[in-house]
Amino acid sequence: MATINARRHSRRAGTAAGLLPAAAAVLLLGGCGGSTAHGTAPDKDTGRPAAAAEAGAAKVPEATTYSTLSGAPKDTTPDGATDGLVVHPTKAAPVLDRPGGRRVATLPTTELGGPTWVPVVESSGEWRRVLLPSRPNQASGWISGTGLRTAHTPYTVRVDLGHRRLTLLKSGRQTGRWTVAVGGAKTPTPPGRTFVMASIEPPDKKQSPIVLPLGTHSATLDTFGGGPGTVALHGWPDASVFGKAVTHGCVRVPADALKALSRVPLGSLVFITA
Repeated sequence: MATINARRHSRRAGTAAGLLPAAAAVLLLGGCGGSTAHGTAPDKDTGRPAAAAEAGAAKVPEATTYSTLSGAPKDTTPDGATDGLVVHPTKAAPVLDRPGGRRVATLPTTELGGPTWVPVVESSGEWRRVLLPSRPNQASGWISGTGLRTAHTPYTVRVDLGHRRLTLLKSGRQTGRWTVAVGGAKTPTPPGRTFVMASIEPPDKKQSPIVLPLGTHSATLDTFGGGPGTVALHGWPDASVFGKAVTHGCVRVPADALKALSRVPLGSLVFITA
């Protein structure tokens, strides 16, 4: 399996000022909604007739940064390393609470206008447990290995909140380390294992030429700027903030760090530790 290079920028929306606002991200949502219907073939994962499968799909939300999932198992290994396996659903994929279990969501083929790539954190036979971009934080779910594109990413990102430091590793070796700004006392950056969900080019690049939304959300803000409170990695023009806890939950990084992070493929793991 080749190293993934599935990164995609969108010039239609996004912001570097804080958590991804709905007003901007809604423009990107056009590629996410309505693309999950795929005919009337039987559900290969459950063997149910198509009508029953479609009825089940209608009762569960899409696993996007805008949704809150009920019954999705929590990621219980916040610092668990993987072999870098990431997967992309070639069609909307049922997300179950366990292999062959109850359907809790549908994983769409796109997230924020780009392709959906999620990290695999556990395997059981043909089933893959993946991290999801939805609330609650650290939500995961099981999807069938059938109909998935697979690849390996050599990159991982580590954010040390206490030292306000971001470290980029490739194949386990450090390629960069930077002092960054993290969430303030009332709006802390949430700890745990997450992933690079999307890559966005905002229309106004003065604050950050690229924004990298993660598959996690603010634990204290239900919304920000009208959006879902998505946490992101992004640049910041004022270097005086680096080393401080001053953001609404996002991680602000220097320009050279952002340039390096822009090469990190979607689905790459991000470890945020207190």
